Amino acid sequence: MRLGTQISYFTWPDAPASIGPTFGRIAQDADAAGMDSLWVMDHFFQISMIGPAELDMLEGYTALAFAAGQTQRIQLGTMVTGVTYRYPGVLAKTVTTLDVLSGGRAWLGIGAAWNEEEHLGLGVPYPALAERFERLEETLQIALQMWRGDESPYAGQHYQLTRPLNVPQSITRPHPPILIGGGGEKKTLRLVAQYADACNIFDMGPAAITAKYDVLRGHCDALGRNYADIEKTVLSRLTLGDGSPDATGTPTVSVAEGVERMGRLAEIGTDHVILGFANVATPGAFDQVAELVRQVAPIVPAGR
Repeated sequence: MRLGTQISYFTWPDAPASIGPTFGRIAQDADAAGMDSLWVMDHFFQISMIGPAELDMLEGYTALAFAAGQTQRIQLGTMVTGVTYRYPGVLAKTVTTLDVLSGGRAWLGIGAAWNEEEHLGLGVPYPALAERFERLEETLQIALQMWRGDESPYAGQHYQLTRPLNVPQSITRPHPPILIGGGGEKKTLRLVAQYADACNIFDMGPAAITAKYDVLRGHCDALGRNYADIEKTVLSRLTLGDGSPDATGTPTVSVAEGVERMGRLAEIGTDHVILGFANVATPGAFDQVAELVRQVAPIVPAGR
């Protein structure tokens, strides 16, 4: 079983001057702890589930490029890019550049976008949901075409590219892994089955996650896709400690309890858990994470 981490909060003491050094140290610590992946949100305002919009937020791909230069092996992606934020050809070029400069460690994390507040605030068009899903499917088609090296014109309903040239090509072949975020059963999981290498589901508990996996399996069967080829990822939260609250007031759990929680997710077929840590910026926060990674690594998810 694989473990990653998502960094979603940057309002640390002495920000903004402290953000670069702190984020760099977090990336290095996650890499050294043996974590498989490092993710940042692709938002421009802080999201309401975490705090007010005015809190610090980094642009995702600049942050990942910075993290690439601070690390050696950890994989890098957004959790996830809203399809409305970047033209598809530019997005494919951006992820390719990250892949080339990181030595083949980039992911394309993508979804249909949802945060209307930052769209309106920054002047980004925010079409209706049905159109956003149409744009998402066309974006996936364009990215895959560019990574195949196919420069023929693309003529979609929403996007027209006369020459989707992509040079240099990605180091990761046939392309950087594509992760689609969200659990929508009619459209999102169908797009996962048709185009993606991985899905991402919020940690809703094993029963609810299993129900989403079952829907995904049904889409795979309908499309002739091998369900086992899709990496099942779950976005969760966990703060390791001795059981008492940490400096942020967040209850902590022991490594043993963390292993048990990851084991329950593996039992339903989860391959990769992406964890948010409330104390991520605290020096030494990754000391216990390394032990969690070591104990979780041998666990074989159901179906593997």
